[in-house]
Amino acid sequence: MNWELLLWLLALCALLLLVVQLLRFLRADGDLTLLWAEWQGRRPEWELTDMVVWVTGASSGIGEELAYQLSKLGVSLVLSARRVHELERVKRRCLENGNLKEKDILVLPLDLTDTGSHEAATEAVLQEFGRIDILVNNGGISQRSLCMDTSLDVYRKLIELNYLGTVSLTKCVLPHMIERKQGKIVTVNSILGIISAPLSTGYCASKHALRGFFNGLRTELAAYPGIIVSNICPGPVQSNIVENSLAGEVTKTIANNGDQSHKMTTSRCVRLMLISMANDLKEVWISQQPFLLVTYLWQYMPTWAWWITSKMGKKRIENFKSGVVRPISKFLTNMYQSCRKVQNFPVFKKLSGWVQWLMSVIPALWEAKADHLRPGVQDQPGQHSKTPSLLKIQKVAGHGGARL
Repeated sequence: MNWELLLWLLALCALLLLVVQLLRFLRADGDLTLLWAEWQGRRPEWELTDMVVWVTGASSGIGEELAYQLSKLGVSLVLSARRVHELERVKRRCLENGNLKEKDILVLPLDLTDTGSHEAATEAVLQEFGRIDILVNNGGISQRSLCMDTSLDVYRKLIELNYLGTVSLTKCVLPHMIERKQGKIVTVNSILGIISAPLSTGYCASKHALRGFFNGLRTELAAYPGIIVSNICPGPVQSNIVENSLAGEVTKTIANNGDQSHKMTTSRCVRLMLISMANDLKEVWISQQPFLLVTYLWQYMPTWAWWITSKMGKKRIENFKSGVVRPISKFLTNMYQSCRKVQNFPVFKKLSGWVQWLMSVIPALWEAKADHLRPGVQDQPGQHSKTPSLLKIQKVAGHGGARL
């Protein structure tokens, strides 16, 4: 066995592995670090038990689902939003389906735009539970309108609610965490805090501001390694965020969610959020394809991303003006779902089998080469015996051939 053949096999194996991983990326619904943490990292069931978790925006959507999943982990919950009756509904369901008792859940009405009330709300939580282990900044509102059709009041409300309200509450909780030298500040941002899209100029601005603020805050807290600052950036998720989105005026909303079948389920999004929290990840991207791929392009190939966004943006604006809100995203999602079916093709299964076979043969080849070079194991003249490693190669290759 010569070195040239061995190197060719190694190169072929590396190429096949790359192809397999690229095809698997089509099925990804989170960034690679997050998915690795899901596979090999710490479990939320181990890490988050017995913690005090304060969730804003807990009356619907991601915040509501987060409350339900946290209630099964045995945490103490603080549920905040403006609509008290909705918070009470969420609390009842947590008690029915979770592992909590009445004393483990505090319903705390909160208006993020009323920054003067945040200090008192923080004191109320500390008085009830004695500490705050995790603050989940989830409250916010979205926007669907063209810049030229949007009043300045809309931009002001988006900044006051999404950005300044979150910053204010964080500043109230942070001294307590610094005193204890531990805690987690988890902010539900958005993919639009990384990329930008038409019809959401104000929303994008508020989310970009949040990302910049918390990235900066993380550096200021470097002296407190026990305080974790995390940015969670979901893509399209099944919720009522579009229905409640602001239009051109503060008093107007979209009031139409449209078809959400192409979006990620809220339960899957929240599960990945919990994994991020359990593994102290600084920033995660949670989104199905093609939005995850577009995010990677914005991060690593911005020139291409600008070109793609410009092409898609024109079509999106045209559809919006004609009364269709999100047809292009659904089209792209369906396209990628069709591409994902390639993994069920016989050729893909054959390719995966070849990769596994090569991975089993190469170590045996390497061992055979070592045996051949080791003194005392070469065949004597006139003999035709085989080394144990060569016999192993034949055995592995035989099994591989039968499997393939």
